[in-house]
Amino acid sequence: CLDSNGKVHEFSSKWRTEDCHDCSCYRDGIQCCSSFATPVGYDEKKCVKIFDKETCTYKVVEKHDSSKECPVHGWVG
Repeated sequence: CLDSNGKVHEFSSKWRTEDCHDCSCYRDGIQCCSSFATPVGYDEKKCVKIFDKETCTYKVVEKHDSSKECPVHGWVG
């Protein structure tokens, strides 16, 4: 399989991309999906979501004090 970056992957292999997608190589092509969940149902006026590419996770914190996490009522992904 040839990925979008031009790298060759063996059949039945799995890898994680730089943008946090988990991919698998099959004889009929490549399949990828996001490896993270996106927060929904939080106070968007008071809080902001921040993505950490190192851990492939979001956290939701107050806009004016990023040391305070905000409650999240749902995740999609």
